[in-house]
Amino acid sequence: MKVLNFGSMNIDSVYAVDHIVNGGETIASSALDLFPGGKGLNQSVALARAGVETFHAGAVGPDGQMLIDVLNESGVSTQFVKESEIRSGNAIIQLAANGENSIILFAGANRTLTRSYIDEVIDAFDEGDILLLQNEINEISYLIEAGYKKGLRVAFNPSPFDENIPACDLQKVSVFFVNEIEGAQLTGVADSENICRKLAEMFPVATIVLTLGSDGAMLASNGRVFRHGVYDVDVVDSTAAGDTFTGYFMAAILGGASESEALEQASKASALAIGKKGASTSIPYKDQVRDARLP
Repeated sequence: MKVLNFGSMNIDSVYAVDHIVNGGETIASSALDLFPGGKGLNQSVALARAGVETFHAGAVGPDGQMLIDVLNESGVSTQFVKESEIRSGNAIIQLAANGENSIILFAGANRTLTRSYIDEVIDAFDEGDILLLQNEINEISYLIEAGYKKGLRVAFNPSPFDENIPACDLQKVSVFFVNEIEGAQLTGVADSENICRKLAEMFPVATIVLTLGSDGAMLASNGRVFRHGVYDVDVVDSTAAGDTFTGYFMAAILGGASESEALEQASKASALAIGKKGASTSIPYKDQVRDARLP
């Protein structure tokens, strides 16, 4: 079973700041680092480092070789990545001293995908393979339809949430990865318990994975609910924590783990990721997660 990740690839410009800048405020940064990132790239890297056969599809600009390199170095196939004349996606990230971050996205080449290109890539995969999506690229609704029609199992992280999400046929999604904010936007309700229950009612055949920040994660599937807390580690940079969680959860499930085991593995990998700077550069390898002893 293979995973096709149609996802974004960004060059992350990370500014180290004392605190996240307020409206009208100007502050100095103590450092500026460039990292490969983007939700799509991060999740592909996490999947591959967790041992899953992963293929990435999407677009980079003439400046995007570093993004292709990090995918290849992590074991991700880039045979379906195409080059656009438009510059690669870019993220401006403020990284505060306490590990919190604030992100501004420029989509760039990420939103230059065509339906003919999508059809060509999806046609190379087989019924039962996984199609993983996030909302940093264009044609999400078409991708869900095309993947479902092909018989792929669609996993969707509707982030960042925007007006395009409700226009998608979300009943064709097999697995949702959402945080509390996205869950509230999808359901119109607040509180994690209510969000998880409402999502399970709205999408009864899907698995719902709800990440809760410092409160851990919840999972709803087939009328059952599972929970897992977080590991008590120092936060250096939380940028790719959610993407690491997504990749390692998918890898665990594909490897035959139970829901509770998958939550544990994903939480452990995410805890290791927040202990390092950068997005994709912070994502651990399978053996590091296996051998880690966390509080």
